[in-house]
Amino acid sequence: MGVTSRMIPTEDASSRKREIEEKLKQEQETLSFIRENLEKSDQQTKGMVSILSSFESRLMQLENSIIPVHKQTENLQRLQENVDKTLSCMDHVISYYHVAKDTDRIIREGPTGRLDEYLACIAKIQKAVEYFQDNNPDSPELNTVKARFEKGKELLEAEFRSLLTRYSKPVPPILILDAISVDEELEVQEDVVLEHLPEAVLQDIICIAGWLVEYGRNQDFMNVYFQIRSNQLDRSIKGLKDHFRKNSASSGILYSPAVQTKRKDTPTKKAPKRPGTIRKAQNLLKQYSQHGLDGKKGGSNLTPSEGHDHDQRVKHLSDALTEKHGAASGKDDVLDIEIDSYIHCISAFVKLAQSEYGLLAEIIPEHHQKKTFDSLIQEALDNLMLEGDNIVSAARRAIMRHDYSAVLTIFPILRHLKMNKSEFDSTLQGTAASTKNKLPTLITSMETIGAKALEEFADSIKNDPDKEYNMPKDGTVHELTSNAILFLQQLLDFHETAGAMLASQETSSSASSYTSEFNKRLLSAYICKVLGNLQLNLLSKSKVYEDSALSAIFLHNNYNYILKSLEKSELIQLVTVTQKKAENSYRELIEQQIQMYQNSWVRVTEHLTNRNVPVFQPGTKLKDKERQVIKDKFKGFNDGLEELCKIQKGWAIPDKEQRDFIRQAQKRVVSEAYRAFLHRYANISFTKNPEKYHKYRPEEVEEMIEKLFDTSA
Repeated sequence: MGVTSRMIPTEDASSRKREIEEKLKQEQETLSFIRENLEKSDQQTKGMVSILSSFESRLMQLENSIIPVHKQTENLQRLQENVDKTLSCMDHVISYYHVAKDTDRIIREGPTGRLDEYLACIAKIQKAVEYFQDNNPDSPELNTVKARFEKGKELLEAEFRSLLTRYSKPVPPILILDAISVDEELEVQEDVVLEHLPEAVLQDIICIAGWLVEYGRNQDFMNVYFQIRSNQLDRSIKGLKDHFRKNSASSGILYSPAVQTKRKDTPTKKAPKRPGTIRKAQNLLKQYSQHGLDGKKGGSNLTPSEGHDHDQRVKHLSDALTEKHGAASGKDDVLDIEIDSYIHCISAFVKLAQSEYGLLAEIIPEHHQKKTFDSLIQEALDNLMLEGDNIVSAARRAIMRHDYSAVLTIFPILRHLKMNKSEFDSTLQGTAASTKNKLPTLITSMETIGAKALEEFADSIKNDPDKEYNMPKDGTVHELTSNAILFLQQLLDFHETAGAMLASQETSSSASSYTSEFNKRLLSAYICKVLGNLQLNLLSKSKVYEDSALSAIFLHNNYNYILKSLEKSELIQLVTVTQKKAENSYRELIEQQIQMYQNSWVRVTEHLTNRNVPVFQPGTKLKDKERQVIKDKFKGFNDGLEELCKIQKGWAIPDKEQRDFIRQAQKRVVSEAYRAFLHRYANISFTKNPEKYHKYRPEEVEEMIEKLFDTSA
């Protein structure tokens, strides 16, 4: 067992030794292999180094040969480029010498129909001019191309004028009416575009204008522009005026920019802005001024029906005048058309001027726009202002003839001018002061002449002479009263304008502080002044009547007419601004005249009293003297009743309510006194023929009084 153990380690050592020897042998073989490879690598490295050295040598030889060739080639290329550039410059320079020839045909034929090509041609000429000016200013070619350039510019100016002249047309009247119309049913108004030039033409004109400003150094085209467009603006307004007159005259429909409707397939029709009664009132006032003040003709016995409204009353008065003034009415209608036409032309001018400025802003340089626009609108504006001045002059001449209806002509125009003044001023913003002041000057003139007419009318009411032949025989409303009331009622439709007229003549500080309220007070004071003058004149006129009862009826009718007219219109509101108790004052005056009229019956009813009747006992025989007294009373009553009824039946009280009231009151007084009188002498025998004295029963007396103030009875 011990031997075995010793043998095992010996065997292990032997195998271990063999393993080591084998590994050593392998390592030696590997080392030999590496040595061999290293030797081969060294040999290869030496070969590569030799090759690289040879290659480097060859490269150096190549570089030394190529660099001189490259430099020579580069120099040759540079020379070639210089030659090409020189030839190109020569061609470019030579082309300037041929510009005049090359562009001759295009310049001669002009730019019409080929503006872009023409402008390109002009650009070539311009460059040639610049070249010769810089490089050869003394050459004859410079003069040639300069002349060609000027010719081209001249033809462009001519084309500018030609395009404007050929395509600028007056705006059709229908389109203008649509542009200034207002459709009250539409919340948002549709703007009507006024196209003055076709778009393609407009672009050509803009292009030419831009060239003339930038390259042509020319401003003459601006004068051409405003002259042509000014003429078209004026023609547009005149065309509207002619159209307006023609259509208004043929259709009888008056236009007005205040109340307008949209056109469909027919011209825009507008309701009259001014009340239809203005012209009727003017007719009446004209008759009054011509026939009432000159003392040559008597007044008509007009009887305005106070039981009807204002328009019916004016129609009645106007119809009564038609027979006498049929020829004048035609002129009045023409004047109506002229007034409404002028109002329209003012609105049209503002709209067209705004449109013209929009067009001008696209064509004219900004720093020249205001001046050119100022020149453009002058002719049309001057014509409008001249027409306005003519209206003022006509009104002034009419007032000198005491025709105060002229102020009614001014009212609608003045109101429209003032309503549009802000827009007018906005349109003319930037123009010369003389241009902007034209409308305010016209407004001032109209206010001045209007205020003068108002004051002279008030004076004419006060100073109208008392003419016996001019007094209504039936005691009805005097022509002066109806004229004054009609005139004042027209002021209602223009109360703001009338108040401003009066205020324009005031110098007090309050006039500028509370304009609206101040104007209202002035107008109220004016109306009260006219009414006061009228009352004084009526009182003076009433004295023309020999019969005090007729005088009372006359004053009653006139006072009642005034009161009812005030109450049926807004005049009473204006009057009460100055006179709080105006209504009560007129009612008191009316009552006073009724009482004065009733006094005329005293001479009838005094026969029915017991005055101067002797005392006697019923049933006793009367003395002759006593019988005669009773007979005289019956006879006095009968004769007085018959006489009064005969006279007063021809008198008039147009107001049915007042007429019935006065009749009933008089019937009651006379009937009661007459019944008492008959009862007193019923059983007294004072005559053998009682039917001779007892001619009327009480019922018959009442019937006779019921027929008073009734010419048809």
